[in-house]
Amino acid sequence: MSVVIIGGHDRMVCQYRQICKNFNCKAKVFTQMTGELKKQIGSPDLFVVFTGTVSHKMVRCAMEEAKRSSAEVVRSHTSSGAALTQILRKYC
Repeated sequence: MSVVIIGGHDRMVCQYRQICKNFNCKAKVFTQMTGELKKQIGSPDLFVVFTGTVSHKMVRCAMEEAKRSSAEVVRSHTSSGAALTQILRKYC
């Protein structure tokens, strides 16, 4: 399963990837808006959007890509490792 994480904290990127690896998921993590975000996202199975730490523009971009790829979208206000673990337990 492939997961795209939108938002979160820069210092948590390695932990997000490790948590996804523990669930046998491939992860791409985007904590900052880049110019080519749409091209970099690809077509994952699951989008995790940490709404407390992300811009509206980034959320809009992610939602457009999720709709295009028919991926599941999970929103979480908390961007902790425990929140990501709970989400992955439910969806992986």
